[in-house]
Amino acid sequence: MTECPNEKYLLQQISDSLTALHQKKPLVHHITNDVTVNDCANITLAIGGSPVMAPSIDESAEMAACADALVLNIGTLDKRSIESMIHAATAANELSIPVILDPVGVGATALRTESARKLIESAKFAVVRGNASEIMILAGECAGIKGVDSSESGMEALGAAIKLSKSLCCTVAVTGAVDIIVSGDKAVFIKNGTPMLSRVTGTGCMCTSLIGAFCGSVDDSFMGAAAGIMSMGIAGEVAKSMLKEGEGTGTFRIRLFDSVSNLTPQILIEMGDVSYEK
Repeated sequence: MTECPNEKYLLQQISDSLTALHQKKPLVHHITNDVTVNDCANITLAIGGSPVMAPSIDESAEMAACADALVLNIGTLDKRSIESMIHAATAANELSIPVILDPVGVGATALRTESARKLIESAKFAVVRGNASEIMILAGECAGIKGVDSSESGMEALGAAIKLSKSLCCTVAVTGAVDIIVSGDKAVFIKNGTPMLSRVTGTGCMCTSLIGAFCGSVDDSFMGAAAGIMSMGIAGEVAKSMLKEGEGTGTFRIRLFDSVSNLTPQILIEMGDVSYEK
C-alpha cells in the first residue's frame, strides 16, 4: 500500500466509521434474497447493527421509514417483491434514509435486468454494489455473466463504475480480486480479501449488508461503502488464516462470522490495504 497522507486519512475515516457503527447500532431493513437472508441478518448483527427483514409489500414502506438504512437485493425476485422494494425505497428517499442496491445477476435474465432498471428509475440510491459484470451491464456496456457470477475482472469495470456513478449521482462499488469504490471522478482500490470468499454462497450479499450497516451510521456513502467492503475483506483474510489442516469452506464460513464480530477500529487501520492507485 502506498503510504501517503490521503490514504492514511482514508484508513482513519474507515476506522472511525466502525466506531460510529458500534455506537449507533443501526437498524438495517433488508428486502433480500431467500438464499442468503439468514446470513445477511447474522452478518449485520456480527458487525454491530440490528437487522430486520420485512419483504411484504404491506409493511415494507412502514418498516423502511423506521430504519437507518435500506438494503435491496434482487437475488431471488418476482414482480411483487420488486413493487415492495419500490414502496420501501420511496419511503426511505422521502426521509433521506440511505438505500443500497445489490443487482444480483442483472443481465442473466430479462426479469432481473428489467427489475434492476425499474428500481433505478423509481428510486435514488446511496450505493450500488455489484460484481464487474453487473456494474458494466447497468452502465449499458456489454459483459459476460454466468448465472449470478461475473465473467469480467473488476478493473474492466472501472470505466463503467465511473459512468454509472455519475449517471445515478451515487457511490458505485465493484467487488472482485481488487475492490473499486467510485463516487464521480473519485476512486479508491481495496486489496483486502481472499479467493475463499468466492467459494462461500452469499458473501457478496453479506458485503452489501455490511455497507448498509455502515451507511446507516455515517453520513458519507462513499466512506460507508469502503468501510463495509474493507471489513469483509479483512474478515476473510483473518478467517482463512485461522483454518487448520483439513478444514475448508464450511469452517471458513463460521470463522468469517467470528472475524466480523471481532473486528476493531485498530484492526482496520493495521490490516487495511487501500490505495488511490490501481
